Amino acid sequence: MVQLVGGTLNDAGLGIRTNFTSDRPAHWFAELYRTDRLTGGHVIQLGPGNEAAAREALAAWPGGLQLGGGITLDNAATWLDAGASHVIVTSWVFRGGQLDQDRLGQLVRRIGRERLVLDLSCRRRGDAYWVVTDRWQRFTEMRLSAETFTHLASSCSEFLVHAVDVEGLCQGIDTELVSQLAEWCPMPITYAGGARSLEDLETVERLGHGRVDLTIGSALDIFGGSGVRYADCVAFNRPA
Repeated sequence: MVQLVGGTLNDAGLGIRTNFTSDRPAHWFAELYRTDRLTGGHVIQLGPGNEAAAREALAAWPGGLQLGGGITLDNAATWLDAGASHVIVTSWVFRGGQLDQDRLGQLVRRIGRERLVLDLSCRRRGDAYWVVTDRWQRFTEMRLSAETFTHLASSCSEFLVHAVDVEGLCQGIDTELVSQLAEWCPMPITYAGGARSLEDLETVERLGHGRVDLTIGSALDIFGGSGVRYADCVAFNRPA
């Protein structure tokens, strides 16, 4: 299990910055989440060679984790059968910088929209946020907007948006993007990128009007960080 600076990912594997590499296997974290009844965590396969670890994590918390990384029409159902609650897909449904509506439709028919999360991770260019694919290296022609989310809402049950420019830096969330996601998105959405403190959870709750969830990675103590304690995050999400 590793925590990376997302903007440094590339196909060549050169210059990738790693914040943390755990000596614990992926299933250890899955078992921890299961103990605390946390659902919706992400298992992301960053490249080849991670399938066994991913399967162990899903087996440790069946139905409690979402699986992403290399998802296609051919393997999506297999990962759901392996215990994933949802599969997360980005690059496979984009070709030539554009959304491939036929591919997306095939995937929805194969597994059902209720088991699909669309990853619309983005980078800022000019005054707008644009979806990026292929290890977040390639800009697509899809601009994030209310129209974009409305159009895609019938094809998935949830959205995931990484703010790639701040991902893994622990220098604070992109508050403008969080506010816009709350305004634009008509269904559950998870924002990731830059979280560094428990106050960021409170900020996302406020700016997102309770409609945006936050993923915390590199700042979390169980991932080698010092900004946020896992136990405090669990307590924050417990009903009052």
